[in-house]
Amino acid sequence: MGLFLKLKNLTALQLSGIHLSFPINSTFNASTPKLEVLTLNACNLTEFPTFLRSQHELKVLYLINNKIQGQIPNWIFNIGKQTLSVLDLSSNFLTTFESVNHTPPILPWDSLLYLALSSNKLQGSLPIPPPSITHYEVSNNKLTGEISPLFCNLSSIVTLDLSHNNLGGMLPQCLSKLSNLVVLNLQNNNFRGILPGIYMEESRLRAIGVSYNQLEGQVPRSLSNCTMLEILLLGNNRFSDIFPSWLGNLSRLRVLSLQSNGFHSAIGKPESSLDFPKLQIIDVSFNNFTGKLPYEHFQSWTSMKVANSTFDKDNAYMNGDTSTPTPYFDFENYFYYNLELTNKGIKTLYQKIQDHLVAIDLSSNKFDGEISELIGNLKGLHLLNISNNILTGPIPHSLENLRELESLDLSQNRLSGEIPQQLLQLTFLAFFNASNNHLTGPIPQGKQFSTFENDSYLGNTGLCGVPLTKKCKISETLTQPPPNSKQGEGSNFPSKSDWVVIMMGYGSGLIIGFVIGNNLTIRKLERFLKNFGRKQ
Repeated sequence: MGLFLKLKNLTALQLSGIHLSFPINSTFNASTPKLEVLTLNACNLTEFPTFLRSQHELKVLYLINNKIQGQIPNWIFNIGKQTLSVLDLSSNFLTTFESVNHTPPILPWDSLLYLALSSNKLQGSLPIPPPSITHYEVSNNKLTGEISPLFCNLSSIVTLDLSHNNLGGMLPQCLSKLSNLVVLNLQNNNFRGILPGIYMEESRLRAIGVSYNQLEGQVPRSLSNCTMLEILLLGNNRFSDIFPSWLGNLSRLRVLSLQSNGFHSAIGKPESSLDFPKLQIIDVSFNNFTGKLPYEHFQSWTSMKVANSTFDKDNAYMNGDTSTPTPYFDFENYFYYNLELTNKGIKTLYQKIQDHLVAIDLSSNKFDGEISELIGNLKGLHLLNISNNILTGPIPHSLENLRELESLDLSQNRLSGEIPQQLLQLTFLAFFNASNNHLTGPIPQGKQFSTFENDSYLGNTGLCGVPLTKKCKISETLTQPPPNSKQGEGSNFPSKSDWVVIMMGYGSGLIIGFVIGNNLTIRKLERFLKNFGRKQ
């Protein structure tokens, strides 16, 4: 590293994944280069290099995924005070800001666009960014206190990620008025009160995540103004409301999670046959919904009706782009949806969701009546969980149409009759649970059903056949339906063997979230240096 510091005219240095060994506390002098871009990611740094003290013209500083511990020193505030645009100190072991005159700390950089302090051990109040900020990410820390009213001045902010902290208090009403905001992630905190409810028609919001807080009341109707919204995560709060059918006019909504709240009553009919046209994932589990399963809504969920077996490796995962282009560099910022899946008591977090995943979780409510054959129209389904309700009648034969199905949970209901032999056609099925019903007759044999164990069938005294010890009578033995030779052919979608590790966790519920990532790409180094270059 010392060699680079002797290059007087050096303006950009980007090193990653290198175990650097250099005199961190070395002195600097007039020959020390005046850097504008410095990237030292995963370089095993244990403290801030003191040569940074002389970098008054720095524009971009990345020190991600090192081992820097303790306080962020005061002298950091003097780095590029008028020039710093990007500061990313994520994935270190930073604890606090060194003593400053302001509590909470007010950051001094006039030109700062992007600040990332995520995945550290930061304590204390939220640092206050300058009005220029567009991306503010401090997730996965130990920050406390409330959101300062000064955040209402951030008129340019695009991404605000405060998730996974210990923040509390009421949410400022102004959050709904930040017209440039695209991503609002407040998940896993202790916020209370109501969700701000004055969303303007020009809202650019594409992702809202407030799961795992203590929010209550109704879902604000003004959310229907957020016409660009793609993901809405309200799970694990204290909302008390009927099903928000009025969200159906959000033509871009792909993911909706209402799980573990106080939503109640029958879901009823959609307001239009065109409601929720892009919906792919819906989770309303652990609420108090009653009445029949929402078959009328099934008819309008057009994105779930198509078995899309095209697997595009270049666009394989659900994501949203919140990039901020500038004349000098491309700053790529994006968020990926993720899922936390639970099966047999084991929770697993999957950081990305495949772009064509289709899932319905209606479990742990009070739905009653029979399962309509209409459910067989949702041919794109990969996950279906309707367990722990009061459903009666037979398992519909139309389930054989769900040829993409990976996980099917019918447990803890009052279903009767036989398990349809046609389910053997679901050759991608990796998880099946029909336990604790009133099912009778022979268990389908062969194919993927040979992989399911006793616990898939427990609590059905009338069932017989492998893997149960109860043998079937000759009169109960059925011939397997003929195999479908076309099943699985001509498909570029991941096969069962590709999905089984992921899908084995899909049986008992899903928790949806999203994570944010970024990348800085200098378009042309010469152009960057020409525009950002030092006056000589």
